[in-house]
Amino acid sequence: MAKPILVIKFGTASITHENGELDETIVASIARQAADLKEEYNIVLVSSGAVAAGKKYLKNYSGTISERKAAAAIGNPLLLSKYARYFAPYDIAIAQSLCERRHFSNRAQFLQLKKTYEELWESGVIPVANENDVVSDLELKFSDNDELATLIAVGFGASMLLFSTSVGGVLDREGKVVPRIEAIDEAVLSLADTKKSNLGLGGMVSKLTFARLATRMGIRVVIFGIHTPDGILNAIEGKTGTLCLPQPCSMPARKKWLASGSLVTGRVLVDEGALSALQKRRSLLAVGVLTVLEKFEGGEVFEIVDEEHNVIAVARAKVSSEVLSEDSKQQNLEIAHADDIVLL
Repeated sequence: MAKPILVIKFGTASITHENGELDETIVASIARQAADLKEEYNIVLVSSGAVAAGKKYLKNYSGTISERKAAAAIGNPLLLSKYARYFAPYDIAIAQSLCERRHFSNRAQFLQLKKTYEELWESGVIPVANENDVVSDLELKFSDNDELATLIAVGFGASMLLFSTSVGGVLDREGKVVPRIEAIDEAVLSLADTKKSNLGLGGMVSKLTFARLATRMGIRVVIFGIHTPDGILNAIEGKTGTLCLPQPCSMPARKKWLASGSLVTGRVLVDEGALSALQKRRSLLAVGVLTVLEKFEGGEVFEIVDEEHNVIAVARAKVSSEVLSEDSKQQNLEIAHADDIVLL
């Protein structure tokens, strides 16, 4: 049988000093622990830090979009060289995987990416993924690398997803680590500190948001402290960090991709009758659509919201929103087939 897949995400704040310099002690620890896990898991490392590594080489760096792209261009090879250096003593080669949002929103490209990773694992190589900041379109960026790690985990069918933090895990009101979360609801999300670090883009809100998506797709998630001794190994064994329990999920791979990796372009508001039909795993018909909130083309993915504007599903459109608006009175006009609808 194929090895289970383990995705581990390291944020900028986790692997750098306060001055933005890469913390090589942390990278060395990551390499040592990953080497211990390599025989048991197919591993993907999702690592931020390229911008932090490269920005010191730019004059008068102020963080503009073009400066961030330039810093990433400098920092990506520097970051990868550090990983290569510390994995070398374990005879482990690493590969750079610079990803863009379209690699996940286009299923054909996503399947090619998955096949590439499988080839790397077959040869004992560990891919190190990061967003391709140099060329990523502002409109189609990942929200942060927490999203990238989650898309890889869900799309590839990972058994476990780890998010490293500069603290010990999710903290309660008294500042103590919450060891176990049964389900990520609004009460859990309210525990997250909305502040972001000076170095990274994300924070605990981001980690919990994407952990909720991953757990709904049946993936075990642990948010752990990178500075904890043997933090990765102990997180996997449930000895440290915050364990977010996976929820039951029998969704096929294609629907998991649709729910997580596809790029949403439109939105429709539906009535209670349509909502009831969707919950019975039926198709969405034009008669149940109250209004088009955001336009879309045939073949694109759109959100379905109820009358309180809660997102209840995503779907791949059979027709464009223009056709829907023109022919909304047709009782049997199918907007999305049941097989192309995923309830959230």
